[in-house]
Parts: sequence; structure tokens; C-alpha cells
Amino acid sequence: MGNTDVRVRGLAARAGGWSARHRWAAVGIWVLFVVLAMGFGSAAGRVDVDQSDQLKGETHTAAKIIEDAGIEQPAGETVLIQSRDGALKATSGEFRAAVADVVRAVGGTGKVTRVTSPYDTHTISRDGRTALVQFDMRGDAETAADRVEPVLTAVAGVQKAHDGLRIEEIGGASMTKQYKDAFGDDFRKAEYSAVPVALGILLIAFGALVAALLPVALAITAIVATMGLMGLVSHVQPMSDTANSVMLLVGMAVGVDYCLFYLRREREERDAGRDAGAALRIAAATSGRAIIVSGVTVCVAMAGMLFTGLAEFEAMGLASLMVVAVAMVGSVTVLPALLSLLGERVEKGRIPFLGRRRRRAGGGESRFWTAVLRGVLAKPLVAVAVAAGALLAVAAPALGMKTQQLTLDQEFGDSLPIVQTYDRLNEAFPGGSEPAQVVVSAKDIGAPQVRRALADFKRQAISSGASRGPVDIQVHRAQNVALVSVPLVGGSDMDRAVRSLDKLRDEVRPATLGKVAGVRAPITGQVAGNHDFNDQLVGSVLPVFVFVVVFAFLLMLLSFRSLTVAITSIVLNLLSVGAAYGILVAVFQHGWGASLVGAQGVGAIVTWLPLFLFVILFGLSMDYHVFVVSRIREARLRGRSTRDAIQHGVVTTAGVVTSAAVIMVAVFAIFGTLSMQSMKQMGVGLAAAVLIDATVIRGVLLPAVMALLGERNWYLPKWLHRLPDLTHDEAPEPVAPAPVREEGERLTV
Repeated sequence: MGNTDVRVRGLAARAGGWSARHRWAAVGIWVLFVVLAMGFGSAAGRVDVDQSDQLKGETHTAAKIIEDAGIEQPAGETVLIQSRDGALKATSGEFRAAVADVVRAVGGTGKVTRVTSPYDTHTISRDGRTALVQFDMRGDAETAADRVEPVLTAVAGVQKAHDGLRIEEIGGASMTKQYKDAFGDDFRKAEYSAVPVALGILLIAFGALVAALLPVALAITAIVATMGLMGLVSHVQPMSDTANSVMLLVGMAVGVDYCLFYLRREREERDAGRDAGAALRIAAATSGRAIIVSGVTVCVAMAGMLFTGLAEFEAMGLASLMVVAVAMVGSVTVLPALLSLLGERVEKGRIPFLGRRRRRAGGGESRFWTAVLRGVLAKPLVAVAVAAGALLAVAAPALGMKTQQLTLDQEFGDSLPIVQTYDRLNEAFPGGSEPAQVVVSAKDIGAPQVRRALADFKRQAISSGASRGPVDIQVHRAQNVALVSVPLVGGSDMDRAVRSLDKLRDEVRPATLGKVAGVRAPITGQVAGNHDFNDQLVGSVLPVFVFVVVFAFLLMLLSFRSLTVAITSIVLNLLSVGAAYGILVAVFQHGWGASLVGAQGVGAIVTWLPLFLFVILFGLSMDYHVFVVSRIREARLRGRSTRDAIQHGVVTTAGVVTSAAVIMVAVFAIFGTLSMQSMKQMGVGLAAAVLIDATVIRGVLLPAVMALLGERNWYLPKWLHRLPDLTHDEAPEPVAPAPVREEGERLTV
């Protein structure tokens, strides 16, 4: 068989072949697609998730009542005035003067309305040493943070004039502003640094500038196109900034990985002596197919988020699914065209030392993993026992996982000054910073029975122990709606606050407002929203888990036509996810080694993270698994024994898997450096899982398990033979003529 006579078939092979033959057309179509997607998306604009659509249940009902009534809720702000040493009380002259100065200063900015004195609203702590001046920001609550600066300046001016008192502002607008100032640049730097980090690692992996730029260019164009598509799709499924950040993470990871898999295989075939055309066709049929199988599996995993019923998760799932699909299509279409156009020029910008090291490696085989595999395959049972035992031990802490929405002090620690104000406010007025809000809707809000029920609710909310007051009632007669603000006992202690919330919902409300026909009184607020979010998320875990696992199993079964491979793939992926959970719980819940990653033990894992990690990791880990198992199966079909095929498949893919894993770990670890604990948890969890997956799972457990199973790896019951055949024909490995070697170069095939 001639060197160029390599016959392959399959979707990836056909796509790669067409692109190589019509390279300018393929590149032009891809550029046109990216430009049009971005252009149409920008023109359409992005629709973001609306507050009323975030959750179902009471929180959703309350938001809809307010929205349908047309009630504009301004951004509320509070100025805390507190004696520093406890000597001054609210009844003292100096304290009263400070209160008057605050009222005058904030009112004089022209940015606020409804300024209230604590002496009128009775917002004075029980010990008499703390008082609250409250007011609303003028204009749209969503943009209040952009207008709060003059008010903050005015409050700071009053503070300078009263050294014996703490005078500090807190509220939605001031907290958002401080958050943006402190961490907005932090996020942008993290996102921007992902590209140069990935490029640097690729330079080391390929030893050539052009080859390193290709994966990054593909990832960036896939991300740009997806941003445009998100704008179009958002008119059906609203998107969000969180979904955009997740899309950037996933897009950079898979975009670089897919291109890396393809490019390394093409280079490997050329290094083995095949001409450019044959190398490209083999890469298309093998790595291209692995990319399609992996991409479809990742898309299925991401689609699992659509089963949560949570708008934010649905947005993240759809955005991630789209960027994976775009990166997958780009990898099997425009990439072959670019490689065909560049030819040997893909080696341009060669870095001398790295280039020589790559040539000495010959054939892409890793000396380190060759040595590891020798030991693993010599005693596979011992390797399975040790590796699986170690991962199970790492995963053990996950059995005690506690999830909750992190409070402000848990999220930021002492890194923000406003956190200390938040703590002081909660200590003086438990629940005052995050009160529950009862949205009461009636046919006639002024009816005597409704007024009596509101008064009874206010009284029983305090007498039941759910609140210590003050309970504030705002009646909107024109809309027949009343808004009742109830500070919850427990404050920033979420467990106690939730118990107070349950008491309001299950005891106080039924005994008061619930007795009036036609009255609706859903209870919302920060604590209620977090509680409802937790309940809805927990309820969605099982359907998401079943959907992802079942469909991933079916895809692996169809792609490899092996029941054994499908089962072991699922088990190994679940093991790596479990180990990641264990690390998260150990570090962030128990605080073991938290200082090593610049974190602190906050006693809980943020609610959304376990399900998010499961979906993301289950999808991304398939990248490596499909790539390695495809290479093992390919070698087996070419006549090698199962043991030799395992050795060949693992050591020849070790370089690309290592490079891809290092890129993913580096990108995810960047987010682990952010100051927010939830972002640290996400970054550390993703980085740890990918590292475990690419080393212990793919380098030790997978080959050891396959070695123990032997020929049973390829078992498919007869009754399953009727399944569609999604495999491809790996052509017999052609014998390449000996190429001209550079001096000192050892040729391996």
C-alpha cells in the first residue's frame, strides 16, 4: 500500500477531506459564520434572565405580583450609626447631632428619597448604642450602584466630624459598587489571562509559534461566534453574565483541547513518515472522530442543566452547549483546511530547544508514562486497588457535604470593609440586613379583615420568635398590594434564619393572612430565595444525574460498540467527580489545607457548585477518555493484542492529554485565585478534578482495569449487535518508507 493510499470513512473523515480539498472555501465559510453570528447577535441584543423568572415557587409568585402591579422597588440604603466604645447612646446629644448630620448630608445629595430618622422609625437597637438612618436611591434600582458614589462621599464626610461614632453605609447599591470596584477588574484579568497562559503552555507542547496559535485562534473564534449566538438565543432562553463567564471557561478549555488532539495526531503521522495528505486524512478519521464523540457527549452533559428548572442553570447549560458544539464543528472543518493551507509552515516560529526536544521524543511516546505503564500492566490488580482506594479515600469527605448560599462574610471574609458593616448591622439588628418580605395581594387591600390580618401578622411575627422587629408595612392602595418587611431572627446565621422563615410560612401566615379569602401572601427575600433555590436544586439532582449518565452511557456504547467500555467509562468518570467533591469538602468546608490555596474554611459548599461541577466535569472528562480509548481501540483493530494496544494507546496520547490537562488546570486555577470564595471553590474543584482525571484515572486506573478485563473490553451481547454502528474503519497501518533523518534523530513508528 502506498504512502498516500489511506482509505478512511466516517463523518469526521468526510468533513476533513472536503475541507482539505476546498480549503479556501472552508476558511471563508467559517469566517463568514463567525462574523454573521456576532453581527446578528449584536444587532438583536441580549435578553438577560429576569428576577421573576429566576426561581419557581413562592419567590417567583412574589416577584410576579410586584411586576404585574407595576410597583417599582427602589434600592434601599442604610447608614449605621454606632457608638465605638459603647459609652454614647442614641439618647445623647452627640448621637442625635450625628443622626441629624447624616439625614441632612444624604438628603442634600439629591440622589435619595424617603430619608427616615431612627427616632421616627424606632430603628434603634435594644442596647441603645446603634441606630439606622434609612433611605431609597432615586431612579432604577438596577443602576443605583452607578449613582451611589455622592451619597457614600457625604456619609464619609459626616464620619470625619464624629470620631466617637461609627458611621457607615450599607445597602444593595453600596454593596454592588464596592463589589464591582474590588472584583470587577479581578474577573476581567482572570478571563484575559487565560489566553496567554494557554498560549504559553501550547508553545512548550509544540515548540512552534504557528502550531501553538492555531488552538487559541480556534477557541477565540468559537467563543466570539457563541457570544453572538447567545444574543439571538436569549430571546427564547434568557442569558446572564454568569452564563457568559461559564461559556468563556468551557469554550477556552474544549476549543484548545479539540484543536490540540487533531493537530498532535496530524504531526505524529507526518513524523512517522506519511505525506501531508495521508497524515491529514488519518487525523480526520481518528482524532476528528474522537472530537465528535467527545463533543456530543459534552453537549449531552451540558444539556442536563436544562432539567433543573432554574433559569440561571438553563442559561449556563445552553451557553456551554453552544460553545462546545461550535468548537467541535470548527475543529473538524476549518482546522483541516488551515493545516492543508499551512503545510510545513505550521512549524514556523520554531523555538530551538523545544523543537529539538520534540524530535528526540520521537513518535509522541512519553518516557515517563511508558515507565508508569510498565509497572501498571505488570501488576494491574495492585494498581487498581491502590489507585481506586486512594480516590475513594479522597472522596470520603464528600459524604458529609453541606451546601448553602454563602453569606457576605463567608463569601468575602474581611477583604471588603462593607463586610464588617454587615456583621455589625446583623449583630445589632438580627436579620435587618436581609429581611424577609411578605407580598400581600388582595382584591381590596384596605378591607377591614385584610387590615386586621396584617396587624395580626405583624404582632405574631414577633411573638412567635421568628422576628424581633421592627416589622414594617408599606401599603400600595392603588395596586391592592402590601409589602411587609420582617427582619428574621438568626441574621447571617443561615440555619437559624431559615428556621425563622419556616415559622413565618408554616405557622404565622396560616394563622393570620391565610384565614382571609382571596389573599395571597408569598414570602420572599434573600433568605427565602436561597432556601427555595436549595430546595429546587436538590429536587433536580436526580433527573439531571439520570439524564447525563444514561445518555453518556448510550453514546459510549454506540461509539465503541462495547458494553464493557461504556460501563467502565461511567464508573471512572463518577470516581473522578467524587474525588473532586471530597477535595472541595476537605478544603472549603473543613478548612484542611485551605491556606495552601489562599482560601478559608467557610463550613459549607456553595449550593450551585456540586451539580454544576458534576455536569461540567462529566462532560470535560470525556475529552480525555474518548481520545485515549479511541487510540487503544484503533491499535487493537490493527492487530495488536489488548495489552499492547493499551500500552500503545496510553503512551502515545500521554503528551497531548498532559498538555490539554495542564491548560485546563491552569485556566481553572486562575479562577481559584479570585477573592470570592464561590469562585475559589469552582476553580479549585475544576482544576483538581481535571488533574486527577488526566493522571490517576487515564494513566493508572483505565489501563489497569482494561488489562484485567482483557478481551472482555470489547464485549457486546448479540442482542445489541443491531445497534447503529458509529465506529469508523481504522485502515491497516501502512508501512512508511524510511524518511531522511536529521543527525542524532532516532526514528520511531
